[in-house]
Amino acid sequence: MGIEHYIGQARDQFLRKSLTSDEFLDFMRENTLPVNTLMAHYHCAIMEIETKFNVLNKQFSLQYDRNPIESIKARVKSMESILKKVRRKNIPLTLESIEKNIRDIAGVRVICSFQDDIYLLADCLLNQDDITLLEVKDYIKNPKPGGYRSLHLIVEVPIFLQNEKKQMKVEVQLRTIAMDFWASLEHKLRYKKNIPAEEANLLAEELIACAEISSSLDQRMEKIRDRITRATLSSGRQ
Repeated sequence: MGIEHYIGQARDQFLRKSLTSDEFLDFMRENTLPVNTLMAHYHCAIMEIETKFNVLNKQFSLQYDRNPIESIKARVKSMESILKKVRRKNIPLTLESIEKNIRDIAGVRVICSFQDDIYLLADCLLNQDDITLLEVKDYIKNPKPGGYRSLHLIVEVPIFLQNEKKQMKVEVQLRTIAMDFWASLEHKLRYKKNIPAEEANLLAEELIACAEISSSLDQRMEKIRDRITRATLSSGRQ
C-alpha cells in the first residue's frame, strides 16, 4: 500500500478523533440551536444569491433572447468540513470565529455558456447596491498550477429576518461548462487512493493538458458564437 493510503487513514482517524473530542462535543452541546440557526442563515443567503442570478438570466432571455446561465448549484458546508477548516486554520472553535474566519460555508456555483458571460454576470452581481465584494480570485486569467480555472468571489449579501437584517458571506464560483466538467473529474480523480507516485505524476500532467484543451474549446466556441451573431445581424439588414 502506498503513502497516500496511510495519509488517508491518518486523516480519517484525525477527523474521527476531532469529532469526538471533548472540545467539539461541548461546542455542539452548548450551541446546537445557534449552529442550526447559523446554518439556516447561510441557506437564506444562498437563496438570495440564487434569486439574483435567476433574475439576471431571465432579463437576458427577455432582452437579448439568450441565457448566459446553464445551471446553478449551491451548498452549505457540513459541520465535518467546517471542523476540518477550523483545525487547518487553527482558529477558535466558536460560532463567532467560524462566521468571521471561514468565508466559504455558503457556496453558489454558476455554470455559464461562455467565458465572457462569467465576467458579465460577475459585474452585474457586483453592481447591485446590496452586494459587497470582499475578495476576488481570478483563476481564469491566472489558472492554478494544476490547471483549475474558475472565477471566485467572496461577497456579503443581506438576509432579512423577522426583526433584523444580517450580512452573510457567500462564495460565488463562476465557470463555463468545460471548466466545470474538468474540475468535477479532477476532484474525483484526486481522491482515488493507491495510485503509484509515478502514475499520479503522469495523470497530473495529463490533467494539465486537458485543462489547456478545455480552455481552447471555450475560446473556439466563443468565436463560433460571435460569427453566428454577425451572420445573423448581416442577414437581417439585407
